[in-house]
Amino acid sequence: MSALTLLRGTADRIDARTPAHRDRAVDGLRALALLAVPTGHWLLGGFTLDADGGLHNASPLSAFGGLAPASWVLQMLGIFFLVGGYASALSYRRRAGSAGAWLRGRIVRLGRPVLGVTAVWAVAAPLLYAAGVPETTLRTGATLVVQPLWFVGVYVVVTALTPYCVRAAGRLGGWAALPLLVSVAVVDVLRYGPLAESVPSWLALLNVLPGWLFAYQLGVSWGEGRIGRRGGLLLLGGGTVLFAALLLVFGYPASMVGVPGAARTNSHPPSLLVLALAAAQSGAAVLLRDRLAKALARPALWAPVVVVNLCAMTILCWHQTAMLAAAVPGSFAGPVAGLTTAPDSLGWIVARLAWMPVFAALLVGIARYARRFEDPAPDGRKASALRRAVTGVLAAGFAVFALGLA
Repeated sequence: MSALTLLRGTADRIDARTPAHRDRAVDGLRALALLAVPTGHWLLGGFTLDADGGLHNASPLSAFGGLAPASWVLQMLGIFFLVGGYASALSYRRRAGSAGAWLRGRIVRLGRPVLGVTAVWAVAAPLLYAAGVPETTLRTGATLVVQPLWFVGVYVVVTALTPYCVRAAGRLGGWAALPLLVSVAVVDVLRYGPLAESVPSWLALLNVLPGWLFAYQLGVSWGEGRIGRRGGLLLLGGGTVLFAALLLVFGYPASMVGVPGAARTNSHPPSLLVLALAAAQSGAAVLLRDRLAKALARPALWAPVVVVNLCAMTILCWHQTAMLAAAVPGSFAGPVAGLTTAPDSLGWIVARLAWMPVFAALLVGIARYARRFEDPAPDGRKASALRRAVTGVLAAGFAVFALGLA
């Protein structure tokens, strides 16, 4: 039996086991947003090598501002929150128990993989140091590992607000997200406007919750059937116009991700530009839903979507580790093009593209073992109290270490 025949058979079996009510378009959008995370971090993140062989974070965006539009495509957290809100609205409506039990179940599914990756790194870091890995490299690695995990904390908070989002959608439909956009706009005016010098820096943190809740609320309204084609057109057109105005008229930074040395950033915390992009992406998702569902009716396209969704948290938690699995050994070999050389030349970009399949292969290898953190204990058994306590202590210790580097 050829490999192609085996793959086709597997795809057909996955397709046959998919419930008829499964929303393939939403799962496809989630998979797309998930894959954009490692792709963006691997393409727009790099390293420099110091005289002692230590790795430091760097970004090609510092040297190539023209790459900023790539971040418009790769920054798909708006889509992730959109489909998260959509799925949560449906799940909340269909829940069998209390709202509290529903929320606890979702938090456990999100938290287990996070505890897994941080606990593993808490053990691995001292072993790597003993093996000769420079402290600088370990600090850089710790920062990269926890970098994507902020998302989980924010996602837990917005998920906890699902009952209120459902009520808001019932009363206001898609317009329920408008006050969140206005809130972010007000904070942006204060921190970037004429009074910016007198505004405390912590004020920007007020954008964290409404900034990411915006797309989630749109998703809840979509899931409640309150956003249709007309709403999709309004979101796509309005978001695109606002995005262009913020860039061309109000001077917002073009990059959707942080650029080392830049005075302003759009993503931490989210600026109004992030919401404009999320609105445009959400409108496009609503409008393309039927076409995407039709395309994913084909088993060959649907099977990869299922695999990605089953490994969602594994991809999010471990993709930086996959890149480090190549970069740390590479640092002992000295400057390696696209891996440990400064991301400041076209040659680096070409070389980094060549490294992408290597990072992906390493992530697949890691996922074979790390995927267990997404699954409950076999046969429904709970982990022992000692195991949970040790894992928690290790994870907390590594988190404190990593966050202390920020």
